[in-house]
Amino acid sequence: MSDRLRVAAIITIYHPKSHADVIVTKFLKGMSTDEGFLSPEIDIVSIYLDHALENDIGLGLAEKYDVPVYPSIRRALHAGASELNVDAVLLVGEHGDYPWNERGRHMYPRRYFFEQIAGVFGESGRSVPVFNDKHLAYSFADAQWMWDRAQELEIPLMAGSSLPLCWRNPYVEYDKETKVEEALSVGYGGIEAYGYHALETLQCMVERRQGGETGVVSVQCLEDDAVWQARDEGLWSAELATAACDAIQHKPEGPMEDHVKDPAVFLVEYADGLKTATLMLSGYVSDFSYAARVDGQVQGVEFYLQNEGPFAHFGYLCRNVQDFFRTKKAPYPPERTLLTTGIIDAAMNSRHEDHRKIETPYLNIAYSSYDQLPHRPSSTRPAGASIDPQALDII
Repeated sequence: MSDRLRVAAIITIYHPKSHADVIVTKFLKGMSTDEGFLSPEIDIVSIYLDHALENDIGLGLAEKYDVPVYPSIRRALHAGASELNVDAVLLVGEHGDYPWNERGRHMYPRRYFFEQIAGVFGESGRSVPVFNDKHLAYSFADAQWMWDRAQELEIPLMAGSSLPLCWRNPYVEYDKETKVEEALSVGYGGIEAYGYHALETLQCMVERRQGGETGVVSVQCLEDDAVWQARDEGLWSAELATAACDAIQHKPEGPMEDHVKDPAVFLVEYADGLKTATLMLSGYVSDFSYAARVDGQVQGVEFYLQNEGPFAHFGYLCRNVQDFFRTKKAPYPPERTLLTTGIIDAAMNSRHEDHRKIETPYLNIAYSSYDQLPHRPSSTRPAGASIDPQALDII
């Protein structure tokens, strides 16, 4: 018998370049990384697909790779048996035909999916590892419920964005206990979906500061002219913003104010006194970046995503997921994702409630960053199989 792990993929929608495509497809076909094109080390043995629209590719891929598609999450986890019959679960609840509520949240059913998964674990009397793509839920109350349920059933949990696993230019990795004095990240795109990515870009760096992560005490979202006014009042650092944007290679000439039509900023204060900002600068940048003052010195870092080709940063994510499924130990703290889910939730509440500061005593989420580096590129730009045309043909 094969010792390869059997994995259920629980998916909202599966179209080209969807998160299901850039994650689940890699576990069917293989994954490009700078180090080579790697065959998957686990087997997708069942799929639950919430809906298929005109551009669906999931049903065709499932047929091609002989993976059964089941009409319910329970049956997908049973995978042909009468109880839990998989070794791990991929929960990819990003993209799909779901509403936005009045607070601007895209209502992906991640808690509902997780609740169904946990229910199968409960009735089967055992739990297996679950990877949850991106933030845990559009509501922090839902995310906290998921976290508590995972603790109750002892579900090994991994979650989060691919941003911490992309190319950094220059390559910067803090030692734990680094003296981070202030920090800022830059992003673009939808304020919730991409704002979350920008927050994880920030969090994966600042969690390695002296004393480790201590939690967040307040969050405020500002938009439009209030963003520049906050800069002038010293609520976020123009010096750090310049360093972060200077690290981005592709952007237009001239100041950011001349290009950004709808700026936004998340002002975040941590329990240990650290103050950070996350700027959303659509129209000026189309990459992510980070800057911080460490021991009095300012340095900016570009976080580069591969937006065409094999999306090899997801190849690195999948390598980490494989290791997690085997070891049942997340390669980086899932508390990071719980915290950033709470921050983006508070930012969206602030935005809806006249941009007021939201006090967040419930985000008292303290944790320590990883000791062993997760799978991640060590170069500053994609190389090797990540850009090899032959590897692209295989994908």
